[in-house]
Amino acid sequence: MSATAVLMSTSARLRDRRVHLERRATASRAVRGSLVSLAGLIGCPAENQTGEEVGRVVDVVARLYGSDPYPPVTGLVIRIGRRRTFLTADAVEKVHAKGVTLSTARVDLREYERRPGEVLLARDVLDHQLVDVDGVQVTRAADLYLAPLVDRVVLVGVDVSLPTLLRRLGPRRWQVRPTPERVLDWQAVAPFGQDATDGPAEVRLRASRSALHRLRPADLADLLEDLGRGERQQLLGWLEPGQAADALEEMEPPELESLLREAPLEHAARLVDEMEPDEAVDALRDLNSEEREQLLDRMPRGEAAELRGLLAHREGTAGGAMTTLVVTVRREQTVAEVRGELAARAEHRSEIDAVAVVDGDGRLIRDIALFDLAVADDTASVGDLADWLAQFGRPVTVGADARIAEVAQLLVAARVSSLLVVDESGRPLGRILADDVLDSLLPERGRLHFRRILQ
Repeated sequence: MSATAVLMSTSARLRDRRVHLERRATASRAVRGSLVSLAGLIGCPAENQTGEEVGRVVDVVARLYGSDPYPPVTGLVIRIGRRRTFLTADAVEKVHAKGVTLSTARVDLREYERRPGEVLLARDVLDHQLVDVDGVQVTRAADLYLAPLVDRVVLVGVDVSLPTLLRRLGPRRWQVRPTPERVLDWQAVAPFGQDATDGPAEVRLRASRSALHRLRPADLADLLEDLGRGERQQLLGWLEPGQAADALEEMEPPELESLLREAPLEHAARLVDEMEPDEAVDALRDLNSEEREQLLDRMPRGEAAELRGLLAHREGTAGGAMTTLVVTVRREQTVAEVRGELAARAEHRSEIDAVAVVDGDGRLIRDIALFDLAVADDTASVGDLADWLAQFGRPVTVGADARIAEVAQLLVAARVSSLLVVDESGRPLGRILADDVLDSLLPERGRLHFRRILQ
């Protein structure tokens, strides 16, 4: 892609994003007019009240992971001779494009030592990876913008544009110029940098979770694939196991394989255990036998046994691609009762598109699509509904050893989105979904994930 195309694409995304930032600080004309470029500020003079240079700005310290929507600047690190010393925010009268003006003549000349909870914006954030929540992408901070807000200086925005990187390579007079038309409001990003603060973990988690909780699993999967090894393990640590597992199910197989190998064994086992059985089996197949057993040994016994049973089926067969999540009901149950059971399994909505009616011995009588349940009368029995559907022919099923190509042909012929996998006696073993069939037939094109498309 040409540089012009990149610039045009970036500008278009930023224009579209402005509609989401109307209520944020950077939407204020007054704030945008008072922005100070962090990249331009580094190296600028720190002057006392009489205009004499005391030292040079080395970095800006902020409370990045507190509860404030815009991190407040808590002080500056300035170089005086060969020393790096710390000035509290109270000692700074004004921060402007050409430097800072101090409000006191007293300066503590002790060498600066970083304290728990302190984040150095130039060292820890500038040029580091960030997650743009509005744009749902991983990017890098080309510049950070400070501005006075109420009675203090705060971090209000981040610039991720290519022109800003070029500006920083230009003459000094260019470096100090902020470009407010390209600023992303700080509330739209979540920083990554596990070494950015020595503060307690719960302080870091509060701000980052609040920015990321509204992302969908497919969006989180895209972010995980774009992040580096350390950053994506940090992101996984911020997510609840179920939310993380949903994201893992949407990842490309090579990326998921790498992620599981990178993660601590206990954490990786917990994530795989939270995944849907068919997705978990796909992930485990990509690992070698030793890695696979290490994860299975760390899972609850029942879940591990279920996955081992699925792994025993050959890859490329219905048994190897099915999920064991099958909702079975009895003839005497009412439609209303079945709907109640489905409501209790709402977290598995993407894996359930029908219910299996079974007899007293567990053998299949009928596979009823959710649409037929939705339009049926609440008081009707499932048995009556199954008998009425019998006029359209016998339920289409496959054996566990059926090849995926055969399953695909049956899916097309029956015009359904899933098929039950049954044993020799006609008892349901699992269900194979259309997206699993496509994933098996088109591995070279990656996982298509119907759920991502539908979302």
